[in-house]
Amino acid sequence: MRENVGSTDRTFRIIIGFVLLGMIFFEPVGWWGLLGLAPYISGIFRVCPLYNLVGLNTVAAVR
Repeated sequence: MRENVGSTDRTFRIIIGFVLLGMIFFEPVGWWGLLGLAPYISGIFRVCPLYNLVGLNTVAAVR
């Protein structure tokens, strides 16, 4: 798959994923915090399957 997650989007995904995963240990959200794996992993690998489905791409055109 081609990269479709830009640098700003990637930063937000990693932060949000990390916070949700951390809530498993510090807040009473229980296993719901595992939902943080989705944005965290898509931020790390720069690929979002949902973006592919709807045709979005946040990577800058010129690199």
